[in-house]
Amino acid sequence: MAYTRLVRTASQGFLSARFASVCAGVALASACIATPPEGIRRQTDGEGGGFDFEPDPQTSSSSSGGLPDADPHALLGAAPTHGPFNGGQRVLLHGNGFSSKVRVWFGDVEVDPSAIVPVDPGRVQVTAPPGKAGPVELTTQNGDDASTRRSLPGGYVYDALYASPSSGPVAGGTSIELIGQGTRWDATTVASIDQKPCTSLAVEEPTRLRCTVPQGTAGAKTISVTTGDETILVLDGYTYEDSENGYKGGLSGDPLAGRLEVLVYNNFTGDPIPGARVVVGSSLSSALTGEADASGVAVFEDDALDAPRTVTVAATCHSPISFVDVPVDTVTVYLDPVLTPACGAAGDPPPPVGGKVGSAGLLDGEIVWPESTDTGTAATWSNIPSPQRATERRVAYVFTLGSDPLATFRLPSQAQAILPETPGQLGHAFSMYLAPGNRSVYALAGIEDRSMTPPRFTAYAMGIVRGIPVLPNQVTGDVFVQIDQPLDHALSMDVTAPARGAKGPDRIQANVSIMVGNDGFITLPVGAQSPLIPFDGQLTFVGVPPLDKDLFGSRYHSSARAVTGEAGLAPLSVVGRVLSTTTSEAARIGDFVGVPTLETPALNGAWDGAHLATSFSAGAPVDLSVYDIASGNGLLRWTVAVPAGSHAIELPDIRQLGVDNGALPPGPITIGVYGARIDGFDYGKLVYRQLKAQGMTAYSLDSFSAHL
Repeated sequence: MAYTRLVRTASQGFLSARFASVCAGVALASACIATPPEGIRRQTDGEGGGFDFEPDPQTSSSSSGGLPDADPHALLGAAPTHGPFNGGQRVLLHGNGFSSKVRVWFGDVEVDPSAIVPVDPGRVQVTAPPGKAGPVELTTQNGDDASTRRSLPGGYVYDALYASPSSGPVAGGTSIELIGQGTRWDATTVASIDQKPCTSLAVEEPTRLRCTVPQGTAGAKTISVTTGDETILVLDGYTYEDSENGYKGGLSGDPLAGRLEVLVYNNFTGDPIPGARVVVGSSLSSALTGEADASGVAVFEDDALDAPRTVTVAATCHSPISFVDVPVDTVTVYLDPVLTPACGAAGDPPPPVGGKVGSAGLLDGEIVWPESTDTGTAATWSNIPSPQRATERRVAYVFTLGSDPLATFRLPSQAQAILPETPGQLGHAFSMYLAPGNRSVYALAGIEDRSMTPPRFTAYAMGIVRGIPVLPNQVTGDVFVQIDQPLDHALSMDVTAPARGAKGPDRIQANVSIMVGNDGFITLPVGAQSPLIPFDGQLTFVGVPPLDKDLFGSRYHSSARAVTGEAGLAPLSVVGRVLSTTTSEAARIGDFVGVPTLETPALNGAWDGAHLATSFSAGAPVDLSVYDIASGNGLLRWTVAVPAGSHAIELPDIRQLGVDNGALPPGPITIGVYGARIDGFDYGKLVYRQLKAQGMTAYSLDSFSAHL
């Protein structure tokens, strides 16, 4: 009989009749599975020898709340019942008789007291520590009182794999890593998302593989990975959502050797674009041309395809894209639809974009202080100083982690303020809507004065909760953010600014954020500092947290931008990723990318639609240049990716294909030029994210006017 690992705590209901009764009795049915998925079998499947799935009468509850009252210190279950083996997930334990001194173990590992929030005698929130894949016994005990020690065998399961990133758009095409523990993945391995195989799969190590996510539907989906007779399942392992993360499309495959495959999809819907025109070559007179078939695929076979070629893709009512000097045999393209009434009238209506009504989940929680969990009294805000002016007040705000480490802190509206008088059971209540998926939230507490312009907010303490499962159109409750992390550290940067050019840049803008694993970034209100160029010296940011407790494993993300004017405009150069784990040493920031100068076409001159030339001023080497050529007030944009820095290139003049085939219309155009430095960059593995600033380690940018 084939052996299968079902890596989901719900699946461990197969292992314990007691756990099955807990799933029924503690209202965790949504996290439990009555039978294994079709086609998945266990060693005990078949005639006889199976586990007893009937509830255990000794642990079943007859009370309306579903909690037995016979044992004053019972440990009944966990929600969620599973999580990644690297830990960090918020878990709510249910039971009886928990005290403010409750201790918690996951297997043999005791949870750090700072990661425990005793809510009430029936609930305690903990942050799961890292563990070994598979089921572990959960144990609780009140302080040193061994008589209160209770255990729940198989009460929590560490998933044997997790996805990074763990979410992406419903259009699919996202390139994710699946990271396993104790896995033996090889060339025979098959991976699927929601029972659909990855559109491309590469096993990089026995514990690491890369999967291109297929098109899907909104919501949390199961990841399955099969090697030989072993299958690993992780329910809710990947979430399709209405957002764009950029980990998709681009270049892949083996070196060009006579065959090139181009796949063309709609960037919003993920649907193929049949009839899209594909040009392989830098000039239409000598290029190979073809059209995508009904499945969006165009295949070229020619002995001349033995060296890098420029690939251009254009389609009716879609913005074109070009990749210069493609060295590999697969190009996956996602074209942006042109959202104009003319395209709608042509029978290709603009697709719906943005969030879907009702698809978000509601998160209900409270911010709490250690004092409130120790004594059961109202939170004291003891780590926040008293207001010194009549216009000041103590206040806290709750945020979600962001995707942009360079984001500037913005004070929320007064309607979102949490005040000492805000009611709550254990602390102070808050509610917020979030996109479905595994989410993390953080809270900042401090002193605010809105009588000033702009309003001033000084944060003194914070808290964070990670790994909150948010489901569409459902409420996730009992989320407790403990404000126990002081903002009392100072981080310094040693900045060496680039030279000031004739147009700019003329000043530095610097900031610090916190990179929380793969979850995102904490934006801090420590204030941006902006010395004028020339500048070579140290900047100090006071008000960052130590990286311990729930921030253990996180990193400080230091960045500096050389910009032009107070508004921070181009020309600019950004060093966007200097990571550190300590404040004892200054982050050294230099290596700014040189500012681009567009040489062809001339400034405000005519562009022939084919030739582009750019040079970069002195600075760090450029790995990738990206042109963003916009016309029609930005409605139609031609993206051009070029390996390396200073260059002169030729593109096919796609106007010869006709305006109906995605060519830019005549008129004024704006040409934005990026010069990017990307850590570990390999042009043959380029993904769409690297065409934007968010995917660049450091970059420069300037824009130029011309006409077509």
